[in-house]
Amino acid sequence: LTAGIAGFVSAASFAHFAGAGAGGRWAFNLVLAACLYPVPFFVVFSFLNTVAIAYDSSAALPFGTICIVVLLWALVSAPLAVVGGLAGRNWAQRAPFEPPCRSSKIPREIPHMPWFRQSACQVFMAGFLPFSAIYIELHYIFASVWGHKLYTLYGVLAIATVMLVVVTSFITIALTYFQLAIEDHRWWWRSFFSGGSTGFFVFGYSAFYYFNRSSMFGFMQTSFFFGYMGLMSFAAFAMLGVIGFFSAFAFVSRIYKAIKCD
Repeated sequence: LTAGIAGFVSAASFAHFAGAGAGGRWAFNLVLAACLYPVPFFVVFSFLNTVAIAYDSSAALPFGTICIVVLLWALVSAPLAVVGGLAGRNWAQRAPFEPPCRSSKIPREIPHMPWFRQSACQVFMAGFLPFSAIYIELHYIFASVWGHKLYTLYGVLAIATVMLVVVTSFITIALTYFQLAIEDHRWWWRSFFSGGSTGFFVFGYSAFYYFNRSSMFGFMQTSFFFGYMGLMSFAAFAMLGVIGFFSAFAFVSRIYKAIKCD
């Protein structure tokens, strides 16, 4: 069902931002929204399943089960994304995006910035603070998933999830404000990467956990651990990146609405 939501949000956002000059690119945007996570997941899963078959492991799924999963995506998830995308595009055409203020078609020259205000430092800072809010909880989650320990702190997990979303939103807004204050208008993609950079820290912590906290070894265990943790980190990157972008977008729209233009 969330595939329909993804298609709706993606198509509506693309129609709002691209406008009438988008042409046929909205169809490519819809296909990208439907395949952005399932395709990398299928590629990684195929490799890991091949490794499991080579090692004669019980973790390998039979070919029939894989075909059922692929058919579920092709017959349920992808059509839901298309239906949601068409609904989002029609909704965006009925309610077109109105910029909060007038803008010039000629981009303003961006002044020279010190190294600590450039993209790499900003993205690192934006990912470190939300990660520090969930670092302790990640240890118990990893111990439950990979260490076969019982996890019972679901209330604490819910609080940590809320903290992660709130801190990601606020730190992205703050860094976007600092960026605009030095006359750097390129906040679109930077806000996305700033929000999603926590995923890089999650993957870095997974490497630390594997080499210093777990007793796993061998090619198969290493492949499964880093393969699935890579997918989880990518999912966290995309999810938090969207949260960061829309938070920054709402903030920028709000402050520029207050500008009085002659």
